[in-house]
Amino acid sequence: MNKRIFALFLALLLSLTALVSCGGLGFSDFPYGESGTDGQKTEPQETEPQETDAPQVGNGSIESSFAVHFIDVGQADAALIRCTGKTMLIDGGNKEDSDLIYTYLKKQGITHLDYVVCTHAHEDHVGGLSGALTAVESVGHVLSPVTDYDSRAFRDFVTKTEAHGRTLEIPRAGESFLLGDATVTVLGPVKAYDETNDTSIVLRVVYGETSFLFTGDMEGPAETDLIESGASLKSTVLKVGHHGSSTSTSYRFLREVAPSHAVISVGKDNQYDHPNEEVLSRLRDAEVKLYRTDLQGDVICVSDGKNVSFTTAKNSDIQTNPTENDKTPSGEMQYIGNKNSKVYHLPTCSSLPNEENRVLLSTKEEAEQEGYRACGRCHP
Repeated sequence: MNKRIFALFLALLLSLTALVSCGGLGFSDFPYGESGTDGQKTEPQETEPQETDAPQVGNGSIESSFAVHFIDVGQADAALIRCTGKTMLIDGGNKEDSDLIYTYLKKQGITHLDYVVCTHAHEDHVGGLSGALTAVESVGHVLSPVTDYDSRAFRDFVTKTEAHGRTLEIPRAGESFLLGDATVTVLGPVKAYDETNDTSIVLRVVYGETSFLFTGDMEGPAETDLIESGASLKSTVLKVGHHGSSTSTSYRFLREVAPSHAVISVGKDNQYDHPNEEVLSRLRDAEVKLYRTDLQGDVICVSDGKNVSFTTAKNSDIQTNPTENDKTPSGEMQYIGNKNSKVYHLPTCSSLPNEENRVLLSTKEEAEQEGYRACGRCHP
């Protein structure tokens, strides 16, 4: 080959090689991305995630939080749970509480409720839910133990639910769902009941190492059935059943729940004499710290996943679980003796005996003359 022709051929070859290496033939537009040496698609390399100011908690990047608002609706029930951006309203008080619930949700800035729960069909639980459903723009799920009940309050509840394009859902015992970083489990009712109170939806909400039990107006028979079902009842905070009625919160049930704190939603000077002294005595015997809406207004419980703390609208230091006849007519302190153990206590002692074993003693001198010795826990 002529040397001149060979030189031209070599120059042309080098030019083509340079053109290919610079992508001039469009290989960067290969429809499946860059190709490997074997011509197959190469998966893009993962990059390290960028750090952000928001902590990575639970299932998302929103900082985890949990609070229960026990709303003061008088002789009725209403509790709002907020957890990591999600919301659930359990009951809404009486029909006359609709405006109160409406205003409460508006002040909280809530425009969407992920869950609305009517524990049972009595008006003091379902009545104010119409106000809640009016206050928000949208609703996720609406739970109820029944889809029909012969009362105006319940029919209004159904109408407001349907206005959101939702229908009532009847949950089954054993079902669970997430509410933000909390897990909600339906524990009851475990069977069908003729008594409306016993049809109450029972929910256990777990957030970290803390837990909350909501019992509606469940009474003794349903409590016993729930215990015997083998459901996990142990909870940090108990919403006391049926406004503190003696028909609920039995000793056996309390032993299973073993709460450290309890809240009674109840009206001041109500006609039913709630909370009943028998229930208060059971809570004292179990050394449960008690909060009451009749004495303290709205009660808000916050959990950090390990501990709970409470704030109240008023009377944060009031004695919420006094014993009967703590003082004599003259205002002097009385003492309470245990006729079996012959130990006498301050009325606020956490080791008070059962009602049937109590003896009222006017003074320390009287107690000692009667052969009683001072309690080593409260040091009267």
